[in-house]
Amino acid sequence: MNEKYNVYLVSDSTGETLDRIFLSLKSQFENFEYNKKEFAFVRTEQQIDKIIKECNEVENSLILYTIVETKLAKYISNQSQKHNVPCFGILGNLILSFSKLLNQKAIHKPSAQHVLDDDYYKRIEAIQFTMSHDDGKKVDDIDSADIILLGVSRTSKTPTSIYLANRGFKTINIPLVLEQKVPENLTKNKSACIIGLVADPERLADIRRNRVAIMKDPKLKDYTNLDFIRKEVSDSKILFKKNNWPIIDVTRRSVEETAASILKIIEIKKHR
Repeated sequence: MNEKYNVYLVSDSTGETLDRIFLSLKSQFENFEYNKKEFAFVRTEQQIDKIIKECNEVENSLILYTIVETKLAKYISNQSQKHNVPCFGILGNLILSFSKLLNQKAIHKPSAQHVLDDDYYKRIEAIQFTMSHDDGKKVDDIDSADIILLGVSRTSKTPTSIYLANRGFKTINIPLVLEQKVPENLTKNKSACIIGLVADPERLADIRRNRVAIMKDPKLKDYTNLDFIRKEVSDSKILFKKNNWPIIDVTRRSVEETAASILKIIEIKKHR
């Protein structure tokens, strides 16, 4: 039986970067049992002392940290070593190596990535735009979008749109319903990157059945009928191919993977 670890994620900022790195790290190990505890905005030695003390009180503790202030980073490293707590700095060596490469000194400022600059406000604007255009709510200003996602119900249009919005892309998602035409101005749009999302009909049927069970609406028979779904997906593919819109199968893709494929398509279009 594998040992269970107590993982302490210590950050001098929001902890978002560290959490994502840990997510990638743990995905590489099939039999990694752990409890996770997060500490954000750690900026004093007293805070670190409390964390080290807690680590000493439980078995199999380890610390991962992103602390950019040099003195504090050394302190958590030294204290961990002193108390025999495995401790790994995530950004330290990378910042040092990059500093040497660029031949300039790093500022070592916590939360430096969270500045209220033009990119920040661009992301906020993109999120607001995307939320107001979710699920085909608004299509009169399609020309203002960077990305337009089309797909039948439950092809991850909304979560993918929100993810792209967080990357600064104004995204509209439009559901495809049988016998309902797409907006006329969509087929004439040349500015946005229009993407068709599809999925395996059987997988869609499973997802929809779960949704209907939660909604408890017996009227939605066609919505979960496999033959109906097959026709929906088939018709959507015909539409996408007719308009030369790229198609992404989301059946076995995470939202992040789908978004990465979309961004790759945008990059390719830029260089044409």
